[in-house]
Amino acid sequence: MSEQNQAAGETGSGRSMTGRVVSNKMQKTVAVAVERVVRHPVFGKYVRRTTRLLAHDEANACREGDLVSIVECRPISRHKSWRVAEILQRAEAQ
Repeated sequence: MSEQNQAAGETGSGRSMTGRVVSNKMQKTVAVAVERVVRHPVFGKYVRRTTRLLAHDEANACREGDLVSIVECRPISRHKSWRVAEILQRAEAQ
């Protein structure tokens, strides 16, 4: 692993997900809701499931409603093992 990747906290094999920011009330942390579609085991209907993950936002740049890309990283705190890679789409100003 290169020194530049180690300094940035990046690893070569990390999962990445896309989700919507649902809370930015914490310092340097955002809550991201990631939706997935799974098939119901009995009825066969496709059901939408949501997972809420805490992600590290170093610059406090994310706002509620933003579409962000998050990548897995080392544990930063008890519940936070993801970090914001980039903001894909900004939420409309209210």
